[in-house]
Amino acid sequence: MRLKDKVALVTGASQGIGEAIAKRYAKEGAKVAVGYNAGTERANAVVAAIEAEGGTAKAFQADVSKLDDIDRLVDAVVAEFGGLDILVNNAGVFRTVPIMETTEELWDEQLDLNLKGAFFLMKRAIPEFRKAGGGKVVNITSIAGTGAFPNCPGYCASKGGLVNLTRAAACELGKEHINVNSIAPGNVATPLNAHVRGPGNEEYMAQMRMMTPTGRDFLETEEMTGTAVYLASEDSSAVHGETVVVDAGWSAW
Repeated sequence: MRLKDKVALVTGASQGIGEAIAKRYAKEGAKVAVGYNAGTERANAVVAAIEAEGGTAKAFQADVSKLDDIDRLVDAVVAEFGGLDILVNNAGVFRTVPIMETTEELWDEQLDLNLKGAFFLMKRAIPEFRKAGGGKVVNITSIAGTGAFPNCPGYCASKGGLVNLTRAAACELGKEHINVNSIAPGNVATPLNAHVRGPGNEEYMAQMRMMTPTGRDFLETEEMTGTAVYLASEDSSAVHGETVVVDAGWSAW
């Protein structure tokens, strides 16, 4: 078990990539805080699935775009599990809206959760990492942050900011044995993008397959978990400020 006895907080863990990472971390021996905002039943189902496999987990509700909720969340996790070793900033929102239809509300929603929330969660986690003598931050960015897509400027800006925040934090925290890295998933089938994968999107799906060297359209959430374990484990002790792209070759063209 590569994460035995570590305490991991995974935000947005009631579904999608966060759920898959939470379950994989538990299999690797971590005690997992399943962070979520809405969807209590889903979060409890993730905890139940982990416990059924012999793992340890508990659900914690918080809106991580709000600083008060962030403080409350980390305090609760530390009180429950005795510390914090791994933070996965996965909670996010994705709006497919072109520039001229992007309102201040839509812009703020994405930047507040995808970027501001990740920063202040990391900031709040740092004192806990220092107590433990080190820690791991895994930010979930996107190929929309290493490259770009049309019709989602707020999302691209938030994820691009998170890519560079990962570098900046790594430069500042590396000497304290705190590794800050990120995963940039490609097109992964999650509830966030269900609206572009359903009936009526056949042409779009075909285009995705054509644009990916491996001929795949959307990947499975579980395919993100191997990299997530690596970046949270001691195997990545010398890896700082990197964004690992997991996209079935999308970016290789």
